[in-house]
Amino acid sequence: MASLGRRHKYGKFPLRPGRRVPFTRHLCLIFTRFGGILLSPKHPTRHTSRQIMKSLLLLLIGCAVWPARGETLPQRYADYGELIVTQLASAPFPHPKRAEGHQYQGKDFPAKEHYSDSTVAIFIPKGFRETGQVDFIVHFHGWQNNVEGVLKQYQLIEQLSESRRNVVLVVPQGPRNAPDSFGGKLEDADGFKRFMADVVETLRQKPALKKKDFAVGQIALSGHSGGYEVISAIVDRGGLTEHVREVWLFDALYAQTDKFLAWIDRHQGRFLDIYTEHGGTKARTEELMATLKQRGTAFFAGKEGEAKPADLQANKLVFLYSDLPHNDVVNKRQEFCEYLKTSCFTKLE
Repeated sequence: MASLGRRHKYGKFPLRPGRRVPFTRHLCLIFTRFGGILLSPKHPTRHTSRQIMKSLLLLLIGCAVWPARGETLPQRYADYGELIVTQLASAPFPHPKRAEGHQYQGKDFPAKEHYSDSTVAIFIPKGFRETGQVDFIVHFHGWQNNVEGVLKQYQLIEQLSESRRNVVLVVPQGPRNAPDSFGGKLEDADGFKRFMADVVETLRQKPALKKKDFAVGQIALSGHSGGYEVISAIVDRGGLTEHVREVWLFDALYAQTDKFLAWIDRHQGRFLDIYTEHGGTKARTEELMATLKQRGTAFFAGKEGEAKPADLQANKLVFLYSDLPHNDVVNKRQEFCEYLKTSCFTKLE
């Protein structure tokens, strides 16, 4: 690490002979200020233009890479609100049914790497208005993903912020980077109730919310791809079904149609199903629409790019065909944001 040949000051950052420069951003500032002087007491002479350009390029690369390597997940999203990353005993994993891992198409997915992560991300948007209850949107990722990856890939926090909705986002770790739809403890009877109790207790222990006596309000369950399975279990036996007001399936209706239909019949909630040509959900979705039509149940069906906000708000059952690829239906057209804007959740003031 470089040092200066004589004493200088840059703001509150003192530079003395032999002092190591700890941060790359300071190196950038120092290089700019001293115009290419080699930062060493042994070489006080000025570089040639070529040497200066090489050194500057290296410093610029360091400026870009160093902060990113040291940045935590909460720091990454600090401009949007407060992100809490924690581990909960009631999180989906570990679970006895995956104690020996999982095998798919002849490949082993050991428990240690794929079924032992109890991470849960809880995000409170900036400007969150505290009342006597807290509403939640709980999102479940699909195959081959993890909490950090799904936040980045689908821009869930950015979309929530854009929607200006007064709701807390919760993203539990499912099977980590594995081809598996199993929801672990959240598929157990009352598993979701226990999970949300832990989420609430975590929020009460953190300083982000001042009012500690809040109750669980309205809940929306959102899932992409393999996330459908855990959602179907939650609406069937999760223990908080009376709080679940909305279910959003992002190209995710592969099975368990009877459980979703039973929830629709009992609770009259909003059910949004976006499906694609090649995502593997088209046949199931068309079967469900045919069942509803035969029963005389009203629903809205249309193309995802053409549906208006009024269509999403006015109809309890919404089926949208998308021309997008399977992995683009959550954020390519800001779908998650649009569903939030037309949801039961109130706006931020």
